[in-house]
Amino acid sequence: MHCISLPSSRLPLHSPPQTSFKLTCHVSPRMSLNDNNNSSSSSSSGSSGSSKGFNLINNISKLLWGPGLPPGLLISTVRTGWTSAWQIMMSQLAPSDPSGGYTRPPSKFRLSRQNPTTKLHLYVGLPCPWAHRTLIVRALKGLEEAVPVSVAAPGLDGSWEFNDIPDKDKSRDKDIIVPSRDKVNGCRNLKEVYKLRKGGYDGRATVPVLWDVDKKEVVCNESYDIIEFFNSGLNELARNPGLDLSPVKLKREIEEWNRMIYPNVNNGVYRCGFAKSQEAYDVAVNGLFSTLDRIDDHLGGSRYLCGDGVTLADICLFTTLIRFDLVYNVLFKCMKKKLLEFTNLHGYIRDIYQVSVG
Repeated sequence: MHCISLPSSRLPLHSPPQTSFKLTCHVSPRMSLNDNNNSSSSSSSGSSGSSKGFNLINNISKLLWGPGLPPGLLISTVRTGWTSAWQIMMSQLAPSDPSGGYTRPPSKFRLSRQNPTTKLHLYVGLPCPWAHRTLIVRALKGLEEAVPVSVAAPGLDGSWEFNDIPDKDKSRDKDIIVPSRDKVNGCRNLKEVYKLRKGGYDGRATVPVLWDVDKKEVVCNESYDIIEFFNSGLNELARNPGLDLSPVKLKREIEEWNRMIYPNVNNGVYRCGFAKSQEAYDVAVNGLFSTLDRIDDHLGGSRYLCGDGVTLADICLFTTLIRFDLVYNVLFKCMKKKLLEFTNLHGYIRDIYQVSVG
């Protein structure tokens, strides 16, 4: 079947650009956990197939998402996610419960408002949607100078590594974030950064990480704590201190959306991809798509999840949706429906992408 890239006039809330085009997409039947047709075909294609896959993502990305929020940042994160190293990394972080369902370990370092100084550094990895949300809030609030960033990339063993990539392309948009060296500690990988803290650390070295430069301490590695802190805790350093992505009057509604979206969508795609039993997969995939249907229905009468503007709830949903058709639908077997096939969701992510950075 053919799908229009943007919803038609049925969706006045999410207006398309002047130009439009069509993409061919295939509606997949209910998928079994053990159906590995995609992985087998991709592995047999070798380096040529990998190159074609990258070019396809590159071309579709340019067509679907032009200049937007933040400029170039969204595209670079999605492109980088499509790598075999990323698959290795994620497969190592997939503990399961007795039923075969994926269980995400809790974050070790939670934010305390007493411990951060004003000299902070952010560590991220571009494939990671949890790190991606911190980059978006950082950009929207105008904290790029106040909170510098180092970008790790998945190494061959799945760990986060730092690589000093020379900028040979002088025409490249400076807003596009690429993997970099560790700009504050000079470490080779993220595990070394964690070990610098007082008392060391031998646990999971995950992104995002908010680092206290003066104390050489992990301030926080829980993404939602970090985006809440960026939203309201550094206004004296922000270029856009008046922007509030979590207004008091909407906090309860934002929390209600997050309670639905986190387990079923943000974590739901991983519960599908990392399920180790058919039962666990069925539970995850049904929860994912029933939640997406509910959100899609809601967006038929509302431009955003709550209120008249983008909130933290929208950002948390967005970083999963922006990867959905290109990554989760294919790699994580979330194949019941493509985002392009929903009436409102695809236009919704286009709207958020086009929000300007002040």
